[in-house]
Amino acid sequence: MKYVSVNVHGRVQGVGFRSFTQHRAVECNITGWVKNENDGSVHIEAQGNEEDMSRFLELIKKGPSRFANVRDMDVITLDEGPKFKAFKIKY
Repeated sequence: MKYVSVNVHGRVQGVGFRSFTQHRAVECNITGWVKNENDGSVHIEAQGNEEDMSRFLELIKKGPSRFANVRDMDVITLDEGPKFKAFKIKY
């Protein structure tokens, strides 16, 4: 099981990015959460198997629409995280 902390930078707020992330997570069998940050970035905590996580992160890099623009993603692999049961949007 891989556990990652991701900060996504660019035009990622106000463009449906959190909902897009949740839908992609469900498609890829990823659990965790996504949240907008005060600095305009989006933070994701996610866990899943290696193959599913790679697919999920590639989809996130593309973003939800022509209005989104992922400029950069900081992905940190952590040792072990909580056992999430679903993928949620935090407010």
